[in-house]
Amino acid sequence: MNLKSLKLGLFTGVFALVALGANAQQKQAEHSNANVRMGQKALLDGDFKNAESYLTKALPEEGKDPDVLYMLGYSQFQNGDYKKSAETFGKVVALSPKNANALYFKAKANNTLAIQANKVSAANKEQLLRVAIEDYSKAIAITSTDSKFYQNRAIANRDLGILIGTAGTPNYNKAMATDAYNNAIKDYEKVLSFDSSKKDIQTEIKKAKVYRDNLK
Repeated sequence: MNLKSLKLGLFTGVFALVALGANAQQKQAEHSNANVRMGQKALLDGDFKNAESYLTKALPEEGKDPDVLYMLGYSQFQNGDYKKSAETFGKVVALSPKNANALYFKAKANNTLAIQANKVSAANKEQLLRVAIEDYSKAIAITSTDSKFYQNRAIANRDLGILIGTAGTPNYNKAMATDAYNNAIKDYEKVLSFDSSKKDIQTEIKKAKVYRDNLK
């Protein structure tokens, strides 16, 4: 695999695209596939629409290259196509099971899809959130010192608590919602163990406790 080192100083909210693969820090020859080269350039320029277009054209020829798929999944994520992004990052994980950042973005895409999708049933939203929580847990098992994994798993558990803890909804379950909020609180507290000065996390803990304690 010959990919140029990716140094993407690109942020969306709290997310940054991390270096890809074990050799990401090494300077390597340009990729032999012109579409991959163009897609990488577009990605570095923050042009995610063209990046997705070029990288998609590189398939299926480069469909077994986890770095190419990672770039494609990230472009799809930035373009707001969370379903495709989750699917693409799933392919990255299948090829590279220890890629904690691919698991993170797969989980984040599914979590966002569960919250934003209007035509998704409550049961499917619950499933998406549970898959996201599972993927965050896998990422934590690989890299236990990354606070954003815990913070985002907390968010997924909070969202799950809201979903199944709302009285009158098809999948209402007070006990499971209580567990979800408790798990969120534990993860938020873990984030504070990395940086106790984070006021926003302290606030989220208070909110999660209020949500839990007010379950009907």
